[in-house]
Amino acid sequence: MKRQIRMWILLVLTLCTIMFLGACAKKVAPPPPPAPPSAQPPTASLAANPNTINAGDSTTLTWQTTNATDVSIDGIGTVDTSGSRQVTPAASTTYHLTAKGAGGSQDATARVTVSAPAPPEQPAAPNLTEQELFAQNVKDIYFDYDKADVRPSDQSTIQADAQFLQQHSAIHITVEGYCDERGSTEYNLALGTSRADSVKSALVQAGISGDRIKTYSYGKEKPFCTESTESCWQQNRRGHLVYEK
Repeated sequence: MKRQIRMWILLVLTLCTIMFLGACAKKVAPPPPPAPPSAQPPTASLAANPNTINAGDSTTLTWQTTNATDVSIDGIGTVDTSGSRQVTPAASTTYHLTAKGAGGSQDATARVTVSAPAPPEQPAAPNLTEQELFAQNVKDIYFDYDKADVRPSDQSTIQADAQFLQQHSAIHITVEGYCDERGSTEYNLALGTSRADSVKSALVQAGISGDRIKTYSYGKEKPFCTESTESCWQQNRRGHLVYEK
């Protein structure tokens, strides 16, 4: 009898062991939790309308961003993640936007070209007559005391006078010789003639036809200046070029 009881106990223990081991074999470990989603990189766009303006005018900057928490534009500062702003650049400018977020950063630019203002329209120059042009461009020739030769310092004036006369071939002139008040009337008339002839000769050498030039001497008559000073006398020692036609 005891033998049978032990066999039954052994059988029960064996069955329990088998059942325990079977239960352990069927147990499966739970799957790991899913990884959190990665942050998306920002996107950004920036535009200027219009993108070409005249100096003093304004343009509107418009921008759009996504996945951004910090947005700024150079020269403006921090701005909303999307929006618009009116700006008036003094010169051509490239606006630079930076959008930052958990997924990184993104840049965008917009170029605004500022055109210089057009220069004010100049009034049309009046049409001058040949005589008015002559008065503006042809200069007299001055002489040293008691001399009738053209001074080296006046050679450039001779050349400029000759150039004008070459460009206006219809003009004829008279060269009037003048002297200061010192010396006799007869002496200064002769000196005035020499000075007028000297100017004519220089103009002919510069390319002006002699038949376009007459000469006349006033000596010390009809002075340009009446004071008895050296600066005044110098004004009177001249070859004066007069428009004839």
